[in-house]
Amino acid sequence: MSGQDTTKRLVVGILAHVDAGKTTLSEGLLYLSGRIRKLGRVDHGDAFLDTFALEKERGITIFSKQAILDLGGSRFTLLDTPGHVDFSAEMERTLGVLDAAILVISGADGVQSHTLTLWKLLERYHIPVFLFINKMDQPGTDPVALLTELKNRLSGNCTDFTGACAGAADDAAEAFRESVAVCDETLLESYLETGEVADEDIVRLIREREVFPCFFGSALHMTGVREFLDCLDRFTRQRSYPQTFGARVFKVSRDQQGNRLTWMKITGGTLGVKEMLSGMDGEEAWEEKADQLRLYSGAKFEPASRLEPGEVAAVTGLTHTRPGEGLGFEPDAPLPALEPVLNYQILLPAECDVHRMLRNLKELQEEDPLLHIVWDERLGEIHAMLMGEVQTEVLRSLIWERFHVAVDFGPGNIVYKETIAAPVIGVGHFEPLRHYAEVHLLLEPGEPGSGLTFFTACSEDVLDRNWQRLILTHLMEREHPGVLTGSSITDMQITLINGRAHIKHTEGGDFRQATYRAVRNGLKKARSVLLEPVYEFRLELPGTQLGRAMTDIQKMGGSFSPPQMEEDRAILVGSAPVAGMRDYPRQVLSYTGGQGRLACTLKGYEPCRDAQEVVTAIGYDSERDPDNPTGSVFCAHGAGFIVPWDEVENYMHLTDDGSVAPGEPEEDESFAAGEARAAAPVQNRAGLSQ
Repeated sequence: MSGQDTTKRLVVGILAHVDAGKTTLSEGLLYLSGRIRKLGRVDHGDAFLDTFALEKERGITIFSKQAILDLGGSRFTLLDTPGHVDFSAEMERTLGVLDAAILVISGADGVQSHTLTLWKLLERYHIPVFLFINKMDQPGTDPVALLTELKNRLSGNCTDFTGACAGAADDAAEAFRESVAVCDETLLESYLETGEVADEDIVRLIREREVFPCFFGSALHMTGVREFLDCLDRFTRQRSYPQTFGARVFKVSRDQQGNRLTWMKITGGTLGVKEMLSGMDGEEAWEEKADQLRLYSGAKFEPASRLEPGEVAAVTGLTHTRPGEGLGFEPDAPLPALEPVLNYQILLPAECDVHRMLRNLKELQEEDPLLHIVWDERLGEIHAMLMGEVQTEVLRSLIWERFHVAVDFGPGNIVYKETIAAPVIGVGHFEPLRHYAEVHLLLEPGEPGSGLTFFTACSEDVLDRNWQRLILTHLMEREHPGVLTGSSITDMQITLINGRAHIKHTEGGDFRQATYRAVRNGLKKARSVLLEPVYEFRLELPGTQLGRAMTDIQKMGGSFSPPQMEEDRAILVGSAPVAGMRDYPRQVLSYTGGQGRLACTLKGYEPCRDAQEVVTAIGYDSERDPDNPTGSVFCAHGAGFIVPWDEVENYMHLTDDGSVAPGEPEEDESFAAGEARAAAPVQNRAGLSQ
């Protein structure tokens, strides 16, 4: 940190399953830190962090927000995140900037399915976790039983920190030290010798996710909240930040005056007001001034002249930033694990200007990139990808509030994806007159859930490093449609294995065309596999209805573990296709008379069980998609001509073993190709063949 400032700065997120009491705990922490003078309540509509009218109306958190807690020499930036599964993407965007997380669990409900999803995400982002088990004032809650459940379902290193609180009884303090020591072999040896466990050792274990502190209380009645806040401060440390400037953008929003706000955490150096920031928007470099630095707490903010490492602020004046972007030395965030599985048509009023509305919706997409606002030219329709029906209601309200247009939504369709079954090499060639580029890509199946990964195995003697980087950029800059249904491809590794540029006539756009065509060429050759989204579910219902539930799930193509019985109730845990489960919650409420409870979270994508029916119903024709051609463009006698995908190998200028292709046109037939051959002899590439 700069100067003599010794303030400890940490960014702490608060996460929970909906209705666990997350916002109530946030109120308690704000009250104890002196940020607010009166405890607000969700059901009263006066919670400090539920600043939007829709949040007050529904009693849920929809947008992530921040508040600053000053505790002596510590400053915590508390990021409150949505708990409803439909707004999980908003929650996940905050994880990349957290130093620690508070996971709130309802003592009355225990570990629910969305709690497990949150736990996996926190593990993925390697975030230290403090657990607050809330609502312990309700009948039937048992700390011992709950701690056992946490150990069994989350981690065996979930540890009761009651003994760490000030004024704890000697036997409780001793039990606490022992329970922490057994989590680390070296620390256990030290503890057995001295009988002590130092705070710094506990801090290290928490930071390394070897210990997960657990606290029990009631946020509504402020029971255990003071002790929790004291321990949060005691067992956290600010990490070391470099002197070089870096920042991570995690959110884009707009204030009531329409100013664009870029929310970022400073991860190195400092940022002063009016300083210039730069980045990349696709291939275009941008440089803009940070007009204002705003430190928000709830709906209000204080202007800052300079931001220190570890601080989170909203910056005005930036028009090109996007969530997940890294600035300075900071790399971009990984692609989110949670994504929408339903595609909705947005129905506009008859008098609405479609193109103006499309621009407005693109503004919303800046704030939530996973909306994937798409204009379907063929159907003349606007589509958006959403998590579920609650999100459609919120988006409807947001569009009315922001743009004063009353929209509706068509029935949601399943978002499918595609992958391939075996490796294949795709070739793309783009050679209209005075242009030239050829790209060879190796497409290989990846592990389920791995998404798309990109590599290069092409020698720089064959293709200059800058061209190779450009090809990788083109691979990463967009979603590539599959050839079965036009759905995005996933779970593949794509490797650049060969390519050719012209010494004078190659431009960046030439490699974009060649790269896209190479992907499509490979997909046309491959055996494509249609994937459908699958839910993990936990169904609790009266035991008398268990047979009905098991039959339903089997009919929809799902599977489940042996049912568990708890007195007169049954618990069924398993997975099933989203297509079958999406309307099932209503059915459960109906046939159980409101006594059933179904919780679903996205498990991932698996091969579609009705693939041929889905492909036929969608009716996508890869040869009639003008935006995604499968063929390549070659040149002869000074004119370009299109070669279909299944004939490209007869015309391509490089072979997959690195030699010049025998079918390559003569120099007098192809000016560009002839000069390209003379410019760069082809090198052999061992071990890469179809």
